[in-house]
Order: sequence, then C-alpha cells, then structure tokens
Amino acid sequence: MKDDVWKRDEVESPCIKLCTVHPTERICVGCYRTIDEISQWSRMSTEQRRSVMAELPTRAPRLAKRRGGRMGRLG
Repeated sequence: MKDDVWKRDEVESPCIKLCTVHPTERICVGCYRTIDEISQWSRMSTEQRRSVMAELPTRAPRLAKRRGGRMGRLG
C-alpha cells in the first residue's frame, strides 16, 4: 500500500525551528543537537536517533547557565 510510507514508526526530529548554534557550547539552542547530529539526522538509524533523543535533556542545562548580571554576582 503506497500510504505505508507516511505511517512509518520513525523517531521524529526534535527541531522546533529555533535554529541557532550557541557560540560556546556548539549545540542548537532550539533542539540541543550538534551540527553533525542535525546534518546526519535523515541518515541515522532508529537506534541512533533514540540515542540522540535520550541525551538531549542533559544538554539543556548547558545553555541555561548565566555568567553575569545579578545572579552572577550572588553566586
């Protein structure tokens, strides 16, 4: 059936269309993937995609750190 291609059980991209690479961390501020992960996504296996997806939540705090302002002085 030709509609099967639209019903595949694939890991969806985490892209939220906020595509900016953090200058220090070198990960996308929207989805937390590296440039290599973004460019390879369509060629990754299901297992590779799941592995990346599992790691993304651990990357989010890397972008939440503040270096200056009042919070920086209080620390």
